[in-house]
Amino acid sequence: MGMGNKTDEKVLRGLVERYLEFANDPVMDKRRKLWSDHHSFKKTRPPIFVMVGMFNAFCKEIFGGKNLLCGDEFFRGHEALLRMRIFTAEIGDDQIMEPWWTQHAAVDWYGGNKWGLKQDFDQTGKIGDAMHMRASLTDWAQMKDLQIPHHQIDEEATKKAVQKIGDAIGDLIEINVDRGPICQGCSGDISTDLAQLRGMEEMMMDMYEYPEELHRLLAFLRDGILTNHREAEEAGDWSLTSQVTQTELYCDELEWPKANSGPRKRKDLWACCMAQELTLVSPAFHDEFMLQYQLPIMKEFGLISYGCCENLTNKIDILRQIPNLRLISVTPTADPKRCAEQIGTDYIISYRPNPTNMVCGDFNEDKIRRLLRKDLTDMRGTHMQINLKDIETADGDLSRLSRWTKMAREVIDEVWE
Repeated sequence: MGMGNKTDEKVLRGLVERYLEFANDPVMDKRRKLWSDHHSFKKTRPPIFVMVGMFNAFCKEIFGGKNLLCGDEFFRGHEALLRMRIFTAEIGDDQIMEPWWTQHAAVDWYGGNKWGLKQDFDQTGKIGDAMHMRASLTDWAQMKDLQIPHHQIDEEATKKAVQKIGDAIGDLIEINVDRGPICQGCSGDISTDLAQLRGMEEMMMDMYEYPEELHRLLAFLRDGILTNHREAEEAGDWSLTSQVTQTELYCDELEWPKANSGPRKRKDLWACCMAQELTLVSPAFHDEFMLQYQLPIMKEFGLISYGCCENLTNKIDILRQIPNLRLISVTPTADPKRCAEQIGTDYIISYRPNPTNMVCGDFNEDKIRRLLRKDLTDMRGTHMQINLKDIETADGDLSRLSRWTKMAREVIDEVWE
């Protein structure tokens, strides 16, 4: 190993040692029980989950390129993730830091064009600015050009990556290998790919003008995702750490996460599904042109978390068709009180306050407490967690996240029964 890589290794090892201080803290076992009880409808205080590290401008605000010390691109990626997890651990919410470190297998992403047609955006400016989806399926005749995203792993590249990170830090922390398939989360909800392939306005107009063609496209996407999932299951590549959802994975009904668990069936796992692109579509059209195609995918899993940024206030009833539904997102544009009235104690509420009101702008503590107090009061009696996410900026004051978490805990103590 060259001198540069020796320096990178020293950086990573120091970060791993710091990360393990959090991961080995006994509080993590208390958090595991909290989340497992909460997700199993036992009475708990609302857990708090501050989601940072998404691919937005806030990543640069947190640590920026100048603070990344590794020269090797591979090690630099791990360094960034380690620094992000350490930053998250210092916020003081209820997230769980696991005593392992994950290396993802070299799963074929088809150059980002997994359906055989280009899925791309027009970037309007710097990271964090809006982007325009550049539709590629502009003529229904192009349906013949679509391909199935088969589950494929480059075993040689995976072996080299696992060996490289293992040589650097494997004596300090267990290296977990995630071999999960590509069609998960936004890459497996149908909605995201549909809008990218067809275009947002076109997709919605298709519901009126080309319903038969749209149904045919939806069926193809559904079957492609099911094929991707089935092939991964037959290959033994689903594991307890290849689950994708927007909450902690702990629940009494399912096996708790552990590193290198070996093969698991989809029925043993969580999954998340969403339809952000259909937020302005009626419940009837959401049901006909999306949910009916998502259902066969979701039914294969143990538990489902539904929703991301879309407003589901008027769609709770149709979501009741999901037999294994466990969690519903209540987003900044949703009506928390109306959602709570409909959901009751049937499902877990993932309450997602508007980050602009919580940690951006003037950071008015009186306003923050007032907004949290109102929404939490309206949702009393439910099974609710607080998920602060989609944070684009803290206006340069990173202490806001830990201060916000402390305020949220105080409001919970004040109003929660």
